[in-house]
Amino acid sequence: MRPEPGGCCCRRPVRANGCVANGEVPNGYVRSSAAAAGQIHHVTEDGGLYKRPFNEAFEETPMLVAVLTYVGYGVLTLFGYLRDFLRHWRIEKCHHATEREEQKDFVSLYQDFENFYTRNLYMRIRDNWNRPICSVPGARVDIMERQSHDYNWSFKYTGNIIKDVINMGSYNYLGFARNSGSCQEAAAKVLEEYGAGVCSTRQEIGNLDKHEELEKLVASFLGVEAAMTYGMGFATNSMNIPALVGKGCLILSDELNHASLVLGARLSGATIRIFKHNNMQSLEKLLKDAIVYGQPRTRRPWKKILILVEGIYSMEGSIVRLPEVIALKKKYKAYLYLDEAHSIGALGPSGRGVVDYFGLDPEDVDVMMGTFTKSFSASGGYIGGKKELIDYLRTHSHSAVYATSMSPPVVEQIITSMKCIMGQDGTSLGKECVQQLAENTRYFRRRLKEMGFIIYGNEDSPVVPLMLYMPAKIGAFGREMLKRNIGVVVVGFPATPIIESRARFCLSAAHTKEILDTALKEIDEVGDLLQLKYSRHRLVPLLDRPFDETTYEETED
Repeated sequence: MRPEPGGCCCRRPVRANGCVANGEVPNGYVRSSAAAAGQIHHVTEDGGLYKRPFNEAFEETPMLVAVLTYVGYGVLTLFGYLRDFLRHWRIEKCHHATEREEQKDFVSLYQDFENFYTRNLYMRIRDNWNRPICSVPGARVDIMERQSHDYNWSFKYTGNIIKDVINMGSYNYLGFARNSGSCQEAAAKVLEEYGAGVCSTRQEIGNLDKHEELEKLVASFLGVEAAMTYGMGFATNSMNIPALVGKGCLILSDELNHASLVLGARLSGATIRIFKHNNMQSLEKLLKDAIVYGQPRTRRPWKKILILVEGIYSMEGSIVRLPEVIALKKKYKAYLYLDEAHSIGALGPSGRGVVDYFGLDPEDVDVMMGTFTKSFSASGGYIGGKKELIDYLRTHSHSAVYATSMSPPVVEQIITSMKCIMGQDGTSLGKECVQQLAENTRYFRRRLKEMGFIIYGNEDSPVVPLMLYMPAKIGAFGREMLKRNIGVVVVGFPATPIIESRARFCLSAAHTKEILDTALKEIDEVGDLLQLKYSRHRLVPLLDRPFDETTYEETED
């Protein structure tokens, strides 16, 4: 869950780190006829911060589509209240959690209105989520067939298996999710030698030589002094941020940050202020205000100012404007926490993430966080940085002190795949996977745009959101694609703004051109069937939007 974006949901910026001959505006944004036609050009600016093109687009939602989307949710809401009325008078059977009669006089455990969305909107399309697979989540998967006879309140398995479904939803970016090959063999060998679990924390008797080896390898891979690994990616954020900041500190968080970052920030007790997504003007204004005004009421200087950003934003497909964030961080003497859950392995010439992608120095990022759950096809997360930082976290992080150590076979999966990416296995397979993912990403995005779909994000991001908008099309798209043997992820409110429902494709190096062409052909057909080709190539420059100087503040001293 993420904080709801501020401002109008139906107006999105086009961001490009460059300009054209006419219509130049500051900060590398484009306001020109070329931009309006969907053509984004690149030049370096801001002292040459960018060493490569940075093309990112968020096309404007057509007004008619926005209106019809609101109307669709309005109709669903009206029918929801009608059905709740029928349930109240026991005309329609109610399946959701309710109080027992003998508990009516007690404090309510269930709030009917809080469950309104689940009962009346989510249940209609619940069959699009939690589909059980029964194979390795590679380029193709097997899905267990299920049916519902009570409008998705419960499911029964038919016993049939839907074979060889093209997998366009898993975070298997580099294709290491396999049940054969060097990773599987190494993990199986370690499983036989060490067993599946450690049954202790790292600080007691759960610190294996494999854990030490992994941490040294991660530090080398990232180009930092030291690193520490954790058994759960979500907890890497939520349990480590409170160890780094507390009362009297200020957190500046991107409005689209992941739920783990949001939770960690809230648990820390620090003051939280939200800046607009990837908007350097908004971030700099908050930094200036923090320096000038200090803490509320007392006006004392903040103990620390910590900027929280992600490498790739998993719902938008956008890439952080890291060179500018680092420049602002240095200018205002703040700290930078970078979450590379989706970007590590998936970006950069050598797969070392968004720092590698921009050709930056890892030392400019104070806290480098990432997960092993995506590009490495394992589980867990890591924190990398200065040795002093890692030594501090070993004794102050709840994830380090109280959590059970990582499973040895999982550790070996990470070690083997990371060595493959680094070329330490004696082959070029890792480099080829990184290059193949980049090629697949650009090809898939280009073809979807040519078909007329509205696609969000950066042209180099393997996360590809295709906009659906209307609530009825969320379920329809997922079902129609599965009929055509393609598994996709569809996303709606509250994971996205209410009128920005979407399908999210995740590209993989395991996808061949034939697989992508098959998927594109079916997506094109379903797009025509459901009338999803909304694109008119009207791209909205960020600085054409009125800049709202208000910010969200969640905690004050």
